[in-house]
Amino acid sequence: MRAAILLGLALGLSLTPRTVPASVNPLSAERWHSRPLVLVAPRADDPAALALMHALGQPDLRAALADRQIIVFTVLAGHGERAGQRLDGGQTAALLAALRLRADGPTTTMLFGKDGGVKLRGAELSLPVIFATIDRMPMRRQEMHAS
Repeated sequence: MRAAILLGLALGLSLTPRTVPASVNPLSAERWHSRPLVLVAPRADDPAALALMHALGQPDLRAALADRQIIVFTVLAGHGERAGQRLDGGQTAALLAALRLRADGPTTTMLFGKDGGVKLRGAELSLPVIFATIDRMPMRRQEMHAS
């Protein structure tokens, strides 16, 4: 009986996507406003992370990123950022918990839709694949026809 109670407490206290407070999880504020692209890598010099960050930093892509309402989150070597602005430790931990990822785990890139759903997930995602995925989304198609 005692073991069952302890297990229940442990499960109840674990940080899952449902138990991460919306006020702490930085992805919560993005829902219905942007398409978060999240890159988590154990090292800042991870080759996949460097390749994606280099591609994202190209000046001629800024308009394409803005047009698709992509907000880039990174957690590199345990340090989180949103659009180049540092996240505090609590926000970074909440982000990782919501994604069920570890800062020292394998490199993972995730694209979310405005609805908060995961649209792509992989170790290495290229911008052409990311853009094509977004451009096929029903909400994106409505945005393109409205402009």
